[in-house]
Amino acid sequence: MSREMGLSIHIFSLVLLFSLVPFGFTKEELSSRECEDLGFSGLALCSDCNTLAEYVKDQDLVSDCLKCCTEDSDDSMSKITYSGAVLEVCMRKLVFYPEIVGFIEEEKDQFPSVKVQYIFNSPPKLIMLDNAGQHTETIRIDNWKREHILQFLREKVKPTSAN
Repeated sequence: MSREMGLSIHIFSLVLLFSLVPFGFTKEELSSRECEDLGFSGLALCSDCNTLAEYVKDQDLVSDCLKCCTEDSDDSMSKITYSGAVLEVCMRKLVFYPEIVGFIEEEKDQFPSVKVQYIFNSPPKLIMLDNAGQHTETIRIDNWKREHILQFLREKVKPTSAN
């Protein structure tokens, strides 16, 4: 009897393990480059993916979102800051991004540690920099409004000390 009971417990354990997988207890993650190629910055919160699932019926898209998201918590992304940023954009495509043009022309001077770099055929993005000036994160901002850019930079870029 004990061998049959041991086998039953083993089978039950496997069933339990595999039944938990669809409920998000294991999380497959993609590299930041793979996420960027899919259009996800890696800064999306997983709750945003759940909201996306309510409106979009494309399970592959939601699955990709979940592979690229950050778990919601007070300690996750909310406290990460950067020493600077590069706003990279194609000068020829600026006509399609009036919000970004407005930011560059009227607001950018508020952020001395944010530089604008014009790269041919580059979609609008913020390249976030660490203390050593190294690229740590890339965030696509194609559809951001000017106020979203301002809010993000105020929250995420450390103010430079005025000398």
